[in-house]
Amino acid sequence: MIDIVFQLLVFFVFTFKIVLPEGDFNIRMPSASVSRTSLPSEIPLLRVRLRATPTGELARVQLGDVTLDGEAPFAQLHGKIRGMIGDAAGPGSTEQEVEIEADYNLKYQYAMNAITAITGYLDDNGEQHKLVERVRFSPLPDAP
Repeated sequence: MIDIVFQLLVFFVFTFKIVLPEGDFNIRMPSASVSRTSLPSEIPLLRVRLRATPTGELARVQLGDVTLDGEAPFAQLHGKIRGMIGDAAGPGSTEQEVEIEADYNLKYQYAMNAITAITGYLDDNGEQHKLVERVRFSPLPDAP
């Protein structure tokens, strides 16, 4: 009986795989009864607006009042965020918060592309650099 227990133990030890987490995002989803007002902060909240076409494709990306047009709006968003944070391949900002306001029918992939552009990047050596760690979604308006 003890031999069987040890064989099972060895089997489970050898077959155990440690899985690294894909991404650890500090994302706050809006609650159902959230008020639209928030507490004032010393650091201004950055607002990213993702506008959709009627079919759910990305129509426009805005950072504050600036519209990011062109072939790669998420690369432009990443560059603007990186310039605002003052990243010099440093640890990123734990204080800065970004609020994403997306249209109701926007496809999920575009929200994930925005989160990726905001939160960080991999350099040429494969090292991860964080930019903004606090991302939240604004409450959705009523569905059309």
